[in-house]
Amino acid sequence: MYANAIEVKDLCKTYPEFSLEHLNLTLPNGCIMGLVGENGAGKSTTIKLILDMISRDSGSITLLGKDNQKDIRLTKEDIGVVLDEVGISECLTARQVGKIMKHIFKNWDMPVYEAYLKKLDIPEQKTFKEFSRGMKMKLGIAVAMSHHAKLLILDEATSGLDPVIRDEVIDMFSEFTRDESHSVLISSHIVSDLEKICDYIAFLHKGKLLLCEEKDVLMEEYGIIHCTAEALKELEPSAIKGKKVSAYGVEAIVRRDAVPGGMNISPINLEELFIFMVKEVR
Repeated sequence: MYANAIEVKDLCKTYPEFSLEHLNLTLPNGCIMGLVGENGAGKSTTIKLILDMISRDSGSITLLGKDNQKDIRLTKEDIGVVLDEVGISECLTARQVGKIMKHIFKNWDMPVYEAYLKKLDIPEQKTFKEFSRGMKMKLGIAVAMSHHAKLLILDEATSGLDPVIRDEVIDMFSEFTRDESHSVLISSHIVSDLEKICDYIAFLHKGKLLLCEEKDVLMEEYGIIHCTAEALKELEPSAIKGKKVSAYGVEAIVRRDAVPGGMNISPINLEELFIFMVKEVR
């Protein structure tokens, strides 16, 4: 039995104006990993490489214990996918989509699909062309979760959803991984969504992995301090992950274990950590 749902090792892909450089990611079974990054960071490129939709220059990718190039047909049944653009024919209704999918997936579960249509308030008779972006994403999610997949790969799947529906969908992903053989890789620029459900967080910036760690470890390891520029100079440079200087002093992300005991350290959220780290790289 494979221990990890996804293993990405030393993955590289170069375009004329963009490079994904030596990416290493491991998603253990039963966990949710959030792939965070601004537009153009490489999130969609990474997901397309994982799904073998584009060819890699070098490195290796394993999905559910199988090589993603050699055995992708074997793993297709076990992977539910929602991409930024949901690839469903515009002339189809949600009901027709269900009838087609039962001939594509051996494990297609029509009662489960119909339950998701109701839960997500998806009209069954409207054509896909008439759907809003949010409605299209909801239908893509319903399809991905209706053939008993073991791994969900989601590229900006919460984009375009209103806050209430987004919260429901996030809960669905969380419920999905209660089964320890189920895992989720989800990319998003809405960091607060990922903070609610993710076990692991990977920060991408301009094709480079800035950080990949368990979310709880990040919360324990890093904090935010407010101090003078002089006080900050007293810290080891390696202790500082990012800083913001203003007329009122310095705000800095620091490693808690490298800060003197007398310094007041506040908790940090993932969005703050990512923004500070990106600014520091720039």
